[in-house]
Amino acid sequence: MSDPWPVALRLAPDGGTLHVSFDSGETLALAAEYLRVESPSAEVKGHGPGQEQLVWGKRSVRILKLEPVGTYAVRIVFDDGHSTGLYTWPYLLKLGREQDAIWQSYLGKLEQAGLNRG
Repeated sequence: MSDPWPVALRLAPDGGTLHVSFDSGETLALAAEYLRVESPSAEVKGHGPGQEQLVWGKRSVRILKLEPVGTYAVRIVFDDGHSTGLYTWPYLLKLGREQDAIWQSYLGKLEQAGLNRG
């Protein structure tokens, strides 16, 4: 069986949320802040295990535009200048399906580091 495939990407008018619909019937609402702090870019994820960088102060970040990358991903351009992450369809699906756990883990890391969402 193949992985779910996106059938629609819609950006909220204020750039605060990306809505993704898959052919499996799943519809995800992913906040710009969440997408920014979980960017798959080397700047955030590093080049290997243990190199991840904690991103904070992005509560008010917005998405300026979406740029298709072939048929496998989308580049998200944020209003803070970040645009190097390629969000593949499986990664977006993972972010949506595991959103609660990923977000709670992120908030825990912020608290542990004495940082805030800004």
